Amino acid sequence: MKPSISVLAIDAPPVREAINQLVPTARAKVSMRIPPGQDGKKALEALVAHLRANAPWGVDAAISQESVGEPFTTKTGGPAYKAMKSALSKAWGHKAVDIGAGGTIPFLHDLAELFPNAEIMVTGVEDPASRAHGPDESVDLDELERACLAEALFLEKLGKR
Repeated sequence: MKPSISVLAIDAPPVREAINQLVPTARAKVSMRIPPGQDGKKALEALVAHLRANAPWGVDAAISQESVGEPFTTKTGGPAYKAMKSALSKAWGHKAVDIGAGGTIPFLHDLAELFPNAEIMVTGVEDPASRAHGPDESVDLDELERACLAEALFLEKLGKR
């Protein structure tokens, strides 16, 4: 629920080829997560301005911008939301909690604009050992089984409406 900036990749001489000289060119790919309540375009403009203003030693900072995704906050309290919370609680054997993740998935904001009456819920299978979005990402099979059960219970409950 807070903004963050990550350096995803850097192109520069590798350590084994580095020598004591000035590097003529280096590149980096930077990603920024925008929390709900913040304007994505304004945040990008602020980041670009900050990078240009703080380029060291007269470096020429050439910045190319890619896509901008706006943040998303789901609506809670509707019948599908209540059915999903009930299904998750039953599948895990204790009260489900909202953790507020996934709000920077760019298409969710667009989907909510296209379908303003839809209840959009993002679920996923993840535990502390899963190393989500990293090398050797994994899924605990017990977690996956509970998630499948929750989805089935959700569809059953929703179908009875």
